[in-house]
Amino acid sequence: MYRIEYSENANDDMRDLFYFIAHEKGMPNTAQKYLQGLKKTIENIAKYPTAFSVQNYCSLLQFGYNVRIVNYKKMSVIYTVHEDLVYIHRVIASNMIIN
Repeated sequence: MYRIEYSENANDDMRDLFYFIAHEKGMPNTAQKYLQGLKKTIENIAKYPTAFSVQNYCSLLQFGYNVRIVNYKKMSVIYTVHEDLVYIHRVIASNMIIN
């Protein structure tokens, strides 16, 4: 199994997402469940990180040539694979990824 490492931006993304759902939408239980599902999806990446194809969207080039995406509901987890490491760059709304 691969190790998972989160960028500071990815940690901020998940914290902001939790805050938005829990506090701005007033649904703390939903926020907790959503983040649990998102983290489970990320844990599954560690098992089969190359199962998702390399992406070449212009908006993703900043993350490197081997960038991959896995979606969880309306969010996209942007990551790269390096030897035994899965590096989570960002967790953003899927509609923010443009070609």
